[in-house]
Amino acid sequence: MAHILLAEDDTSTRQFLAAAIAKAGHNVIACADGLEAAQELATALAKGEVFDLLLTDIVMPGMDGIELSARARKVMPTIKVMMITGFAAMAANDSSTEAPAKIISKPFHLGAVITEIEKTLKA
Repeated sequence: MAHILLAEDDTSTRQFLAAAIAKAGHNVIACADGLEAAQELATALAKGEVFDLLLTDIVMPGMDGIELSARARKVMPTIKVMMITGFAAMAANDSSTEAPAKIISKPFHLGAVITEIEKTLKA
């Protein structure tokens, strides 16, 4: 069971992803935007916990997924990152670290996302 942080501003997408991730046996914290997710990172660190994976939309109000992933990687160097977007070219320009993020384009199939999560966690 992995500890996964999900940041997605679309309520329906966030709820469906969170339910699918939980059904796959993982612990998921779902956040409505990058700022809320950054707060969850800080809370986890204060408790001495880490997330195994950040699954984030790129385009969100407040803090986008690219900035969120850079912050996450800075405070949790072992965190793996997957990005969900309708704007794949933006994610391709994420140069926040040497470790590239896996990019999932919208629209997507929930089963395919879960498969990619499993592959990313094993990598």
